[in-house]
Amino acid sequence: MILVTGMGVLAPNGMGVERFWDAVLAGRGGIAPLTRFDTSGSSARLAGQVADFDAGEHLPSRLLPQTDVSTRMALVAAQWALDDAKVDTATMTDYDMGVVTGNASGGFEFTHREFNKLWSLGSEHVSVYESFAWFYAVNTGQISIRHGMRGPSSALVAEQAGGLDAIGHARRTVRRGTPLVVTGGVDSALDPWGWASHLSSGGVSAATDPDRAYLPFDARAAGYVPGEGGAMLVVEDATAARARGVPKVHGEIAGYASTFDPPPGSGRPSGLRRAAELALADAGMTPGDIDVVFADASGIPDRDRDEAAAIEALFGPGGVPVTASKPLTGRLFSGAGPLDVVTALLAMRDSAIPPTARTSTPAEDYRIDLVLGAPRSATVGGALVLARGRWGFNSAVVVRAVSDRDLPRSES
Repeated sequence: MILVTGMGVLAPNGMGVERFWDAVLAGRGGIAPLTRFDTSGSSARLAGQVADFDAGEHLPSRLLPQTDVSTRMALVAAQWALDDAKVDTATMTDYDMGVVTGNASGGFEFTHREFNKLWSLGSEHVSVYESFAWFYAVNTGQISIRHGMRGPSSALVAEQAGGLDAIGHARRTVRRGTPLVVTGGVDSALDPWGWASHLSSGGVSAATDPDRAYLPFDARAAGYVPGEGGAMLVVEDATAARARGVPKVHGEIAGYASTFDPPPGSGRPSGLRRAAELALADAGMTPGDIDVVFADASGIPDRDRDEAAAIEALFGPGGVPVTASKPLTGRLFSGAGPLDVVTALLAMRDSAIPPTARTSTPAEDYRIDLVLGAPRSATVGGALVLARGRWGFNSAVVVRAVSDRDLPRSES
């Protein structure tokens, strides 16, 4: 049994697990006009920014010159997850701890700043830290160095699906014998060049009202809003966690699977349903064991329609509550899936399914039970989290509630 024993969150609508959860239940969003640079010439101007984050309040000053904003957020979220799990890394064997993160953009802001120096001032002005600060694996590396975690570590790149892939691989790493792994995803690409890459997708909403910009499964849906941030988790082998006296358990990572979509124009369906089916089979569960689905919820009508069809095919029309809180944060890319996993675990804890944020006029042809308006009281014993990345990535994670009687007993 692979347990989640710690969680750390940095999201546009709340820093810290409880502040984020309070905001989700209350429908408070963090989407606003992008303030990092002048967007007056852009086709879209809204983003989910972690506006109050000051890395200097949380990290040693020596780390600031060598890290991108996304790495700083990842380091802080990882520390909060370790604190939540009451892990003292100094008392543990370094090779018994690993790090697995997802990443979609690397250190975008850092590397673009240094490239600008290269082009305008010359190579002698480029930071030596550019050699690694841009890299997709930098968050894994910096977390492992800071906490002395020398066990098996990895980085996965699958755009929006990558965060769930990281959690799935962390589960696999624990099963192979590493007692504790820090995992999750954090992304940020809200500098001018990063913004241009977001807009190039063709899926970013041009709306100017934050409450109407990102409307998944809504008849008025017209795209998504990019955001930054994410979540980090501590996952542990149940026996090892019990042996170290873990103070609490948030839940179990019970199942995971990933698939790829067929080539465009092939006429074959998306692989999302198959990912969900495989994750359920991996967990030894059936659709009837799932009490809520946390949808990818892209806000792009064609993709929403595909996802709704996959959910309907697996659970039946209106067969399971479906929700998404991304309209409060924006799409966080590798950070989105882990943040949804945290949200699912909190829904289990508090027996409350948060509503599908901002959506109020569901499209008539989506035959799914969208939770709308207000949190829905429900006992949540199992949850399915879905994620879809550009270029055909699909991932699914099943989380399950754990009671004390489910845990192995310490030999002491």
